[in-house]
Amino acid sequence: MNKIPDKIMTWQMLNPYGKDSETGEVIKGAMRKNEIPVPSLHPGEVLVEIAGCGVCHTDLGYFYGGVPTITKPPLTLGHEISGVVVAGDEDWRGKEVVVPAVMPCNKCAICAAGRGNRCLAQKMPGNSLGIYGGFSSHIPVPSEDLCPVKDRSGFELAELAVIADAVTTPYQACMRGGVKKGDNVVVVGVTGGVGGYMAQMAKAFGAKTVIGIGRNPEKLSRALKYGADFAINSTNKDARAIREEFKELCKANQLPHNYGWVIFEVTGSPAGQEIALTLLSFIGRLVWVGFGMKKNEYSLSRLMAFDAEIIGTWGCLPKYYPKVLELVLNETIKIKPFTETQPMSQIREVFEQAHARKLMKRVVLTPDF
Repeated sequence: MNKIPDKIMTWQMLNPYGKDSETGEVIKGAMRKNEIPVPSLHPGEVLVEIAGCGVCHTDLGYFYGGVPTITKPPLTLGHEISGVVVAGDEDWRGKEVVVPAVMPCNKCAICAAGRGNRCLAQKMPGNSLGIYGGFSSHIPVPSEDLCPVKDRSGFELAELAVIADAVTTPYQACMRGGVKKGDNVVVVGVTGGVGGYMAQMAKAFGAKTVIGIGRNPEKLSRALKYGADFAINSTNKDARAIREEFKELCKANQLPHNYGWVIFEVTGSPAGQEIALTLLSFIGRLVWVGFGMKKNEYSLSRLMAFDAEIIGTWGCLPKYYPKVLELVLNETIKIKPFTETQPMSQIREVFEQAHARKLMKRVVLTPDF
């Protein structure tokens, strides 16, 4: 049985705006290793010993870009977590789990409406869970919506951390987008940490055709092995040029180019968002997955004329996690080609590489305090 610690070791972000919260010195990406207390657990809470925590684009946005958080720094980032329950609710002790990235209250009107993934009282590690986040040795979390891992089927528990966000977010996006057998799908940002799983998930939902759009040639080639049927390299091309290339690709493969496509925008970047909006056409659906702070301009009259939809999606309902775990364990969704583990002591270097887009795989950090 794993031991209950006297303290939690953690990597804390000092300030999301690039200032050391103690000295006031302006520095890029300020963090420190620190000790924080193990809280008293209330009924319905557990303490999880972290096996791995994935590095997400959201973490990088908070760290480098100053995205506002509910909990002010110093705080610990990280919301893509797997681990073992070591304290708290007796029924959970000793169990391996994936911690949902967003945990709803399950009591409010939004939760009752079946939209708990956007619960306004939700708990998100590294954001709205006080000082506690995933880049730590342990984390206290509500137990109600934990996803138990009963049989890892040869996977390392740390690897399964990516299910908490990178794999479940595409599942929720497919549910919101109503993807069904025979649909034609575009993934803008198929080369990103979520985009690679978005293509695979669309196929798992029955999509007939998946076109992936991205800039990294090596990652585009990988996408063609895992979910994407065709790829468009968007390097140095504006949205209109992409639309023309898309049109020609559709004609060459006897696909409609101007109606019925389900488009997933996963980049959160202005360029990716413009591509997605430009491709949206008659009776199409655009599902907004990627987050960014920039504003876009779009004529809503086009949306009316196309009889099309633009749909937002956020996180994933915890009730879907067991199904997503099953898809990973039976390798319908393949995570090994997209994931690597590194010790948590390398967090600064990993953040820098990820921010500079130098990583081929999503890194899961494993505690080595």
